[in-house]
Amino acid sequence: MRALWTGSISFGLVNIPVSLYSASKERALSFRLLAKDDLCPISYKKVCREDDKPIDQKDIVKGYEVEKGEYVVLETADFKKAGVIQTELIDIKQFVLAEEIDSKLYDKPYYIEPQKKSVKAYALLRDALKKSGKVAVATFIMRDKQHIATIRPDGNILILDQLRYADEVRDPDEIRVPAKADYSKKELDLALSLIDDLTDTFNVKEYKDTFAEELMRIIHAKAKGQLKQIKKPVERVQATDVSDILAMLKKSLEKDKKQLARAR
Repeated sequence: MRALWTGSISFGLVNIPVSLYSASKERALSFRLLAKDDLCPISYKKVCREDDKPIDQKDIVKGYEVEKGEYVVLETADFKKAGVIQTELIDIKQFVLAEEIDSKLYDKPYYIEPQKKSVKAYALLRDALKKSGKVAVATFIMRDKQHIATIRPDGNILILDQLRYADEVRDPDEIRVPAKADYSKKELDLALSLIDDLTDTFNVKEYKDTFAEELMRIIHAKAKGQLKQIKKPVERVQATDVSDILAMLKKSLEKDKKQLARAR
């Protein structure tokens, strides 16, 4: 893996030199845009909007629009001045219980790797976090942006979870949801029974991207000219009629019990 960021964790007066590596990876299928008639790959050029002339990458700069059509150009040095020392620092601000952090704030995880000279300090912070049962809250700058994050132990490794700022999370009050609903006690009991029957230990490895697998099967079939082997599209799922909820819950429980019996 290639390090995405190198600097130090600031823990009180202790600085721990580390590197950050992405803990996630993209696994989506990659598609090319093609011309419909001859299947020629489509490419996009960077051009000036005023005269349509192509612009080389070396001649492109970053600018902030202060007035309509009026820009201030920012260079690498300007971003460093704004961050000063912080551009190479993960600055721990406080320690909190993990459950205090709203799950909507979590954005992207990174692995934290210690540099050779900081192994002892890294292990000290990791083990202290384990014993305390808390996570560190820190700020850091990466790719010309300041982020907030948590640092938590996961086995022998420290994980940095990049967080969203409060104003990056939409207000749920904009979503229309019922405060109360007129369902019966029997319907609630059946729903709880279904939840109990489907309760199990979570293992993410049991979940596969069946959509991508089926799409690849279709791609291979079309490449071989085996169009007849492609299944018909699945019919759209219909919403359950309010008057049928009780009956559908009963059917769900019966179906679940039959599946459990077959599994045994």
